Amino acid sequence: MDDNHGMYERRVLKRLRAALGDSPVVLLHGARQVGKTTLVRDLLGGGGRRYITLDGSAALAAATGDPDGFIAGLEGPVAIDEVQRAPELFRAIKASVDRDRRPGRFLLTGSANVLALPRLSESLAGRVDITPLWPLSQSEIEGVEGSFIDRVFERSMGSVDEKRVPRRAIFDRVARGGFPEALSRKDVERRGAWFDAYVTTILQRDVRDLANIEDLASLPVLLRLLATRTSGLLNYADLSRSVGLAQTTLKRYFAALEATFMVHLVRPWATNLGTRLVKSPKVHLIDTGLAAYLVGQPDLPDGSAMLGAMLESFVVTEMLKQSGWSKTRVEVFHFRTQTGREVDIVLEDRKGRLVGIEVKSSASVDGSDFAGLRTLAEMVPDRFVRGIVLHTGAEMVPFGKNLVAMPVGALWGGG
Repeated sequence: MDDNHGMYERRVLKRLRAALGDSPVVLLHGARQVGKTTLVRDLLGGGGRRYITLDGSAALAAATGDPDGFIAGLEGPVAIDEVQRAPELFRAIKASVDRDRRPGRFLLTGSANVLALPRLSESLAGRVDITPLWPLSQSEIEGVEGSFIDRVFERSMGSVDEKRVPRRAIFDRVARGGFPEALSRKDVERRGAWFDAYVTTILQRDVRDLANIEDLASLPVLLRLLATRTSGLLNYADLSRSVGLAQTTLKRYFAALEATFMVHLVRPWATNLGTRLVKSPKVHLIDTGLAAYLVGQPDLPDGSAMLGAMLESFVVTEMLKQSGWSKTRVEVFHFRTQTGREVDIVLEDRKGRLVGIEVKSSASVDGSDFAGLRTLAEMVPDRFVRGIVLHTGAEMVPFGKNLVAMPVGALWGGG
């Protein structure tokens, strides 16, 4: 199933090579089928590193049966795929690395977030460089360089190349998402068949491996419900009522979906300035193609009530992808005051500087669309670099000091 992955140049490759040059353990983790195995093979490229996958029963039995012996028997640098299937290995890797800290010894991949598994993250604290791999970004799909994040943090951003991206073409991109295998299927029904098999695999295998799930039938129901609420605030009480699960059970199931990278939480941006801010995170599905399939709108028709929420999730996941390789290292938040002023995305760099991004599914923008951005700018004027409203029209239009409307295509240099 990996045949199509190699067509795309992954932008995190440079970061991974650098990490292997100075860290004894490098972990590449992300959802299944985002292209981790292909990327690892690209990295190996005749570099003398052994490759072992724990998806095979023999290797898995050896790794779980005698983890210390398994690690001791590995000569030279090694790549271990799907390492979350043998959590016992982490302690053995830690012991081995504590004896020999040469960089690049272990390149690990995982389809579950080991940071979500407390005993694993503790054992490798300070010894591992962790790189997330997301589904393909739009710039990787298009094969273009550059980073929107780097540009928006520059003092003078300049204008964007106003290539017109028709509104329908934007939503076609949202509906396709970024899984390499799904992208290779031009037919909507064939793409749906792939997503169907994909969801079944994740829920029946990976989520079960991670969590004690008594009621497997309610998992797909929960995932579908979350897809209909992508880019909404997380409300456990409401979800619990809708799915008919006790909140404690629901939280455990949700954590398992998060650990297998099916959903991602964007935390609220907070300040100590005393303004009352909403403290709930927002939930986003990892891929808008998957979300469109789950809500039964695989081609996201015009007039769909889901367009706004899907476009917001699309932009959020683009920001998360780009944050993995942009020179400007940022964290991604959302912002909402208790009086209802909000900004869909707040990017904060290491110096505490902020760029706010509001996402509009309409092709026209007016001053009222900047209300939340103005509130944020007034709260922290010395840290606020600029506020942007991304829209589905074609023009870049200034709306006052450090406020600008831009076409969504600017995310990948397409408009």
